[in-house]
Amino acid sequence: MGYYVELLVCKHQGPSCCTRKMEESYQVAVRRETLQNVRSYSFELKYLISGHATAFQGKKRARGEGHLSSLLEDTYSPLSREALPHVNALFSSLSLYIRGHNLSLEAAITRFYDNLFPLVYVRLVNPGMGAAGKRGECLRATRQDVNPFGPHPDTLAQELRRALGAGRALSLALAEGAKVMNATEHVSLTKECLRGLTKMQYCSHCRGLTLIKPCMGYCLNVMRGCLASVAELDGPWRRYVAALEELTHAVAGQHSLELALLGVRGHVNEAILHAQPSMFLLTYRLSVWGLPLTPLSLLSPVFVFISLHSVALRPPCSLHPLFPSLHPREFLSYVQRYKLFFAVLPEMLCEGETVVEDFTCWSGDDVVESYTGRVVGNGLQAQKQNPEVKVRSPNPELAEVKERLERFNQVGHPSSLVLLPWLHEHKVVSLLKRGKERRRERER
Repeated sequence: MGYYVELLVCKHQGPSCCTRKMEESYQVAVRRETLQNVRSYSFELKYLISGHATAFQGKKRARGEGHLSSLLEDTYSPLSREALPHVNALFSSLSLYIRGHNLSLEAAITRFYDNLFPLVYVRLVNPGMGAAGKRGECLRATRQDVNPFGPHPDTLAQELRRALGAGRALSLALAEGAKVMNATEHVSLTKECLRGLTKMQYCSHCRGLTLIKPCMGYCLNVMRGCLASVAELDGPWRRYVAALEELTHAVAGQHSLELALLGVRGHVNEAILHAQPSMFLLTYRLSVWGLPLTPLSLLSPVFVFISLHSVALRPPCSLHPLFPSLHPREFLSYVQRYKLFFAVLPEMLCEGETVVEDFTCWSGDDVVESYTGRVVGNGLQAQKQNPEVKVRSPNPELAEVKERLERFNQVGHPSSLVLLPWLHEHKVVSLLKRGKERRRERER
């Protein structure tokens, strides 16, 4: 038995199975269900990006830090316990730099070597002479003047600047992608959209037609109207994926971030070895400056007789990527599948609703053999002709996301502008390689 009530959305002649209160509850339900469906389709892409960022930023750092720590523990054990906090501080700074923080690589490396110098001097050269108090501070303050490590700190800074610059650009790109996906998941649905969704999914219930499914064209109009501002992200997102591909290839190739972080071990070892022959002169200079030091004849053989052969660097167990599931090629393969994500999202949502195209279906007003309305395209401009959902203005939050993504595609994050010469260099190298490959093919 139906009700003779005037409904706001599910209007039709005759009695209805619905009340105003039921209609309101349908709108609440359809909003929840639609956003849940959007999240379910964006879930893999969102966590693909965030998961790759986590592995890219954290795991490579952990491996590089562990590689240097093992050198100190195995070869320079007298100083390792006190040096490990400084190793951790160095790699923490490198990790923050990769994630886009505004800090100086040179300053981080300088601090590390300033803190390492007193430990090298008093634990390896003069064991038993405490490094605490004024003596340690004085040694730390004189490191840059006496330059015991030679050119190795500067060489390390230059190598890391190149490799970490590429890694920083990729990290910022991944962070930008995660922001876009978060905004998509929390998109606000307008009143007109909720009315259209309710009419499509629940108004048939008010007629007692609980098994009928929406027509495909009808569903596309409703979803494209609701997601018009989301579809505006399509163009910027395609360009973003292309940039992400280029950065990922660069970081995995000639500017390998993982190899650079693993290489810190070799630079630190060379720096300590460089300091060995200069320690006698250094001890004299420090004694002239007033530091009470252990006699030279008591210098520890642990350090004096260390040779290049005794500390030959063991190669890392494996240089293949840490997580095969996040191998750059596989990561890019997955991302490429989502290159058209914002353009095809309405279709995916409609297919998830099990719409019907060739048989009797729900048109929003009645059961029909086929939907006869005009099916509009994607984007805000196309919605002017949408017969099902009125789109009055862009979604302000998504308009801001689109603008930010376009700006990122053009110039990158402000803190990564220094990478533009490097990116140009990478493009030139890529073009030269392609040219050589084409010439070889023609010669064949």
